[in-house]
Amino acid sequence: MRLRHCLRKNKDDNTKKERVVILGSGWAGYALARTLDPAKFERVVISPRSYFVFTPLLASTAVGTLEFRTILEPVRRLPGIGFCQGWADDIDFRSKTVRVESNAADDPASKTVVPSDPVGPPGAAPKVKGEIFDISYDKLVIACGAYSQTFGIEGVREHAHFLRDIGDARRLRLRVLSLFEQCSYPSSSTDDSHQDTRPHLTDDDKRALLHFAIVGGGPTGIEYAAELHDLIYDDLATIYPDLLKFVRITVYDVAPKVLPMFDQALAKYAMDTFARQGIEVKTQHHLQRIRPADGHLGKEHGALRIKIQEYGDDEVSAGVVIWSTGLMANPLIQKLAGKEFVLPATAADPREPVDQQPAISRLSKDPRTGGLVTDAFLRAQQHTSSNDNGTKVTHLNDVFVIGDCAVIANDKTLPKTAQVASQQATHLAKRLNKGDVDKTTFKFRNWGTMTYLGSWKAIHQSSADELKGWIAWVFWRGAYLTKSMSVRNKLLVPVYWVVSWLFGRGISRF
Repeated sequence: MRLRHCLRKNKDDNTKKERVVILGSGWAGYALARTLDPAKFERVVISPRSYFVFTPLLASTAVGTLEFRTILEPVRRLPGIGFCQGWADDIDFRSKTVRVESNAADDPASKTVVPSDPVGPPGAAPKVKGEIFDISYDKLVIACGAYSQTFGIEGVREHAHFLRDIGDARRLRLRVLSLFEQCSYPSSSTDDSHQDTRPHLTDDDKRALLHFAIVGGGPTGIEYAAELHDLIYDDLATIYPDLLKFVRITVYDVAPKVLPMFDQALAKYAMDTFARQGIEVKTQHHLQRIRPADGHLGKEHGALRIKIQEYGDDEVSAGVVIWSTGLMANPLIQKLAGKEFVLPATAADPREPVDQQPAISRLSKDPRTGGLVTDAFLRAQQHTSSNDNGTKVTHLNDVFVIGDCAVIANDKTLPKTAQVASQQATHLAKRLNKGDVDKTTFKFRNWGTMTYLGSWKAIHQSSADELKGWIAWVFWRGAYLTKSMSVRNKLLVPVYWVVSWLFGRGISRF
């Protein structure tokens, strides 16, 4: 029953199409699904979330500059698409099937959590094992992305907030607004004739709760710090003027320099801009632990204590910790990379004689990132071995890997960015549409990097030019607007930008 809901078939089309199963609805998976020719392929997307997120504007939704719907693209709105909401649990390369665990009944706030993870993010609902079913494929595209790397640091998974999905942005937005509301209670009634029993927080308590700690000095962490600054000083300052003296925004990073992808001049401009805005940037700081604060501040108000190596035994208090540093392999990728399988004799490499083809195969894994290695045509690379022929490196003709979970064998320096993922998806879709996958290798074209710094300032760097300040901010907004996937969102995004400018950001908690 569930399988029929996942797949679509045109009753008027008796021509059998190749089924392309796509794992993931992110930059790589969604872009591939919308670019593949529906007249040639039956497209099936398997993903734990039923939408695509335009991640460059995620920080804007986390502070109310944009509403959530403006950066979402429902997968089912793609014409003729087949969609299964669930986790890809395993792949049988011999029988060409994907095992799926459904999660359509899950809390939407928990979509970025590993299905077997008992912890999950703050506020996530308990996990319930979903229905298991299989989907067959003719061609498989693995585009399931990566997960936030916590480096095994105590308390990060349990207490930090991430910023990789719309559920993360919503939780973070509610938490920030909640902190200001909690700190707004007066210490006593202005009318002595009325008893006031509302909660009371000392100045030290408010200083602890209104400290916003951001771990990671890359574009995500820097942009969120800038957006949070704009929210506080453009909108919340008029509502909670007495609380501004307690507010602190701090960016921590282990590297000696934040924004390492920018040259020294632009990175210095960013730091000078932050310094004028009162945002602290602390480099070469190593976070070792996050735990709840002691007493009522931790139990009733959710305050945290951060242990940093450079501070010895002293701990830093914070109302919220935002974690935006590092990526780790998706659990499915980890499982596939360690799995041995046996392919039919004709499935490894048709150019080899059947009696010389090895029996046991294993997907190639990049030792540094944990991602799956591909050849220059984005086909999954495998190591195959037998007692007769030893070990050789070949590829799977009908299995492709793109996006953050892919590492191209001859170019392991590509960044894990939306720009790379979308270009890989477009390249592969065009080659599949033309039927010449092994004709043209993938070449990444770097269109540059940009980061918002707050107060209508940004920086942009490419091989052609370097921009900073207001003109870079205009370019930043224009570039993201043109890259929005649908016409609907190309209209909604500027509308909400104007609404936020005229009437302020959304500060309601719901």
